[in-house]
Amino acid sequence: MPTSAPGTSRGKDRCLTPISGFTLIELLVVLLVMGLFAGLVGALARPDERTLLRFEADRLAQLLHLAAEEARLTGKTMAWSADAARYGFWRWSEAAGWSEVQEDPLRARSLRAGLSISGLRIEAMRTEGLRLEFNPHAAQAYEFQVSLGQERCIVAGSPLGEVSVHVSP
Repeated sequence: MPTSAPGTSRGKDRCLTPISGFTLIELLVVLLVMGLFAGLVGALARPDERTLLRFEADRLAQLLHLAAEEARLTGKTMAWSADAARYGFWRWSEAAGWSEVQEDPLRARSLRAGLSISGLRIEAMRTEGLRLEFNPHAAQAYEFQVSLGQERCIVAGSPLGEVSVHVSP
C-alpha cells in the first residue's frame, strides 16, 4: 500500500522540493503597483500650476493676516508692497519712518518664476501700484489677483481682518 501522495517519491534520486517562482499574474500585479507608486511620486515631486499657485496664494494670505495682526497688537502701522519680482512688508516708526521688515516670517520674498500679482482694490477702489497699509485701529477690505500661467486666484481681506483665497474656475 503506497504511503505517499501521487507524484511524490521518497527515493533518493528525486528532488523533493517543487519548482518555485512567481506566476505571471503575480509579476504583473507587482509591476502595476510599482507603476502606480512611480506615478504618484512623480505627481508629488512636480505639482501642477494650480497647486503651486494655491500654495503661494495661501502663504501670502497667511503673511498678510500676520501683518494685520501685528499692526493691531503693536499699535504701529504695517504695510505690504509688491512689484514684478518680489513682495515685502514694511513697519512704520515715528523716528525712522518706513523700514522694510528683515526678520522672518515677514521678510521680503521673491516671486516664483511666472507668478504675478495684480489688480489691487482697496474698499472696492482700484489703486495705483501694489501697496496695502494695515492700520492698527481699523481693518479695510481689499483684494488682488495672483496668477501663474493660465491659473488665477483672488486673495481677499475682509474688514473683520479675515484673509481668504478664492481659486478662479
